[in-house]
This record gives sequence, C-alpha cells and structure tokens, in this order.
Amino acid sequence: MASQEYSFETKLLHNQHKIDPVTGAVSVPIQHASTFHQFDVDSFGKYDYARSLNPTREALEDVIAELEGGVKGFAFASGMAAISTAFLLLSSGDHIVITEDVYGGTFRMVTQVLTRFGIEHTFVDMTDLGQVRQAIQPNTKAFYAETPSNPLLKVTDIRAISQIAKEIGALTFVDNTFLTPELQKPLELGADIVLHSATKFLAGHSDVVAGLAVVKDEELAKRLYFLQISFGAVLGPQDAWLVLRGIKTLHVRLEQSQKSALKIAEFLAEHPLIENVYYPGLTGHPQKELQESQANGAGAVLSFELKDETALREFVSHVELPVFAVSLGAVESILSYPAKMSHAAMPQDEREKRGIKNSLLRLSVGLENPDDIINDFSQSLEKLQHNQFAFHQGE
Repeated sequence: MASQEYSFETKLLHNQHKIDPVTGAVSVPIQHASTFHQFDVDSFGKYDYARSLNPTREALEDVIAELEGGVKGFAFASGMAAISTAFLLLSSGDHIVITEDVYGGTFRMVTQVLTRFGIEHTFVDMTDLGQVRQAIQPNTKAFYAETPSNPLLKVTDIRAISQIAKEIGALTFVDNTFLTPELQKPLELGADIVLHSATKFLAGHSDVVAGLAVVKDEELAKRLYFLQISFGAVLGPQDAWLVLRGIKTLHVRLEQSQKSALKIAEFLAEHPLIENVYYPGLTGHPQKELQESQANGAGAVLSFELKDETALREFVSHVELPVFAVSLGAVESILSYPAKMSHAAMPQDEREKRGIKNSLLRLSVGLENPDDIINDFSQSLEKLQHNQFAFHQGE
C-alpha cells in the first residue's frame, strides 16, 4: 500500500523517511557534515556542501512537501527566514497585497525592508474581497494571506484570493502556521506557496526555531531553491531532526489542543469581564462557515480582550498556569501580549487601526486539562472583579 493512500495521521509516521535504508533505524540520521567528498572531477554526487543540500534537512523538506501536497519543500533557519526568502521572488517595482493584521515580523519585513528595495505594498482586510480587488495595481505580483490571522483570527477565503491572483498572473502566499497541513492545505485551495513558522505547532515543544516553505509548481520550486542557496538561511541538521520528531505527534497534539481551545473560548465568551473573544470555532465568528469550508478545524489559538490595559495587567499578574511568553503552538499553553510581543514591531497607531488593542491577549492552548486553565482564568478574573468593585466602593 503506497503512503499516499494512508490517512493524514498515518502519513505523519509512515512516509518515505520512515526508516533509514542503510541501517533500518526508525529515526532519520542526523548528518552534521558540512562538506562531502566528490569521487569524480566532472561529476559531483547529490550532496556537495550542506548549504545546498543536507540529508537530514532534505528528509524534513520531503516530509512537509508530502503533507502539504506540494512538489518541493524548503527548510529555513526561522519562520521569518522562510517568509523573507519567499519575498525575494519579487523584484524592484513589484507590489504586494497583504493581510492587514499580519504577524509583526512580517509587517516589519514588508514595511521596513522590502520598501528599501522598491517593493510596494497595500494592507487590506482580506475578509473583504472588494477591498482586495480595489488594492490591485498594474504592478501587483503577489497576494499574502495569513489565515486565520494573527492575532485577531480573521479568516481569508484562500480559494477566492488564489483565483483573483490567477486572473492577473500574480502569486498567492499563505502563512499556514496556525493550522498546519493537519487542518488546512492552502496549495489544494489554489495557493502557490505555503509558509510556516515550524517553531510552532509542527515542532510543538518550544525547543527549536525553524521555518518551512512548500510550493506546488516545479518551475517555482527551482526559483525558490535558487534563492534558498543564494540567501543561505538554511535549517541546521539538529534542528531539522527536532522538527521531524515533533511532526510525528502533530495529529494527537492538535486534536487535543483544538478541543480544549473551543472549551476555553466558550468559557471566555460567557464571562462578563471579557469584552470580545476571537476564535473561528465559536458560533458567532463572522467567518465560521468559511473556516469550515476550507479547513478541518479552527485550530488551537484564540484571542480575547479585557476592558482596558489596566485590567489586562492585573489579569496576567494573577494567572498561574500558562507560560506568559512570545510564541505559540507548544505542548504548554502560552499566553501572549501582542502589543508588546508578536506585534511590537507594529507602531501603536497601526495596531489600533487594525483593532489590535492594548487590552488584547492571545492564548495558544497546549495539552493541559482545559478545566485547569479555565479554573486558573476564573480565579484571576474573580480577583480582578473584586478589586474593581473595591475601587468603585472607594476602598
């Protein structure tokens, strides 16, 4: 039985790198060599220098390409290295249409680096296809979607954006970090390039920094490979192995975290001290039906707002279980403050325009019992409520 006939969760374990063909080892060998002996002056072997190709990195690239349904995968030193290298497909004078509430590092790259090289951009609310079409210019060469978006969990119609891009001969980039190919496959929906911070759900253990890209077209694969070896921000073999190990448990981790995320989101949505909850799995989310039409779930990341920054600070001071930190997608739940963490590179006026308030928190749900997280949040909110009441009583 060929591996492509297996279910997704089985393919996480049973793929072309299931065993080492030389030794039978059930773990991909970590090949640390930086250079490889060549046995002929005129004809080099498959491997010559580790920046060009490394066997351990190659295994990860093969696996992510298969899982995303692409022709070739590429592993980079970080998610931003993957995104930045993909942007190098563009040239001076080109224009990008990009999701407005995008990750802060992507915002910084687009606004402060690409502009220096004459690459223009327009931020739009990609949930509004009318705005997307209005943003198109004669030099538009790419559409960049992050869906669900970070941190407001807006959902972009990947099929529609890809179709608009095809009409004008532009590329579609999709950041699939939040959902992974377990829940969403952008290439099958029409996208040209799918990008990941593999640091997050794919690796899943807060112990590696890595980025991945997958393309579905052979010609585009050649162009991106040229940029990968030219720019040189490749993933080291030890880190590639850590991502490969993390991928093996992706299904069970995401399945559990996603169930917990919905339960926590529903609790927060009912709590009087929570102003708004952003999660595509919640009834009432404006793109819930779209999410269900293009993905197999809503993921394990949600965001919520308190009354103001003062309330947020007090809430965080009483919370005990989640790690309060940058990043997401780990076995432990991570509570983040976008204004000072993921979106610190975005000026406050730009954040506020996008609805990213100083009272907003983002929660990446891990593998804890969700009731423990809910009880933890409850005790923190009770203290907040008590202190607010005491303040109003003049105590």
